Amino acid sequence: MNEIKVEKNEENELPIPHIWRPSFKAIVNAFVNKDYSLSTEIKNVNPISNETAKQIKDYIEDYGEELIELPNETWNSSVYIYYGEYWNVLIDLFTKEEGLSDLVLNAEIREDNTEYLIDIQLVYVP
Repeated sequence: MNEIKVEKNEENELPIPHIWRPSFKAIVNAFVNKDYSLSTEIKNVNPISNETAKQIKDYIEDYGEELIELPNETWNSSVYIYYGEYWNVLIDLFTKEEGLSDLVLNAEIREDNTEYLIDIQLVYVP
């Protein structure tokens, strides 16, 4: 499989680059373990505010299904687009009962020298 690279494309939604995938897997694993504030540090992921952590917790609990770790198939539908200063990312989430759910993880990614920094925005149903 060809490696998907990061692009600054403002016209089209693109598949999630391989370099970002481990971070998103770690974030969702934390949520699966009910660590919504990411108390265990994840490289290149900024801390989540208490307000955002509560929103994520409440939304996942209100959804009523058990969140599971990201399967490889999440990369078939998750996308990002460039907005001039950052990339807006939507990661499709999966539940034990449904498989692919209606929930998405929304994040923004900014470049910082040679690294990408992830800011978790929210989890919601678009």
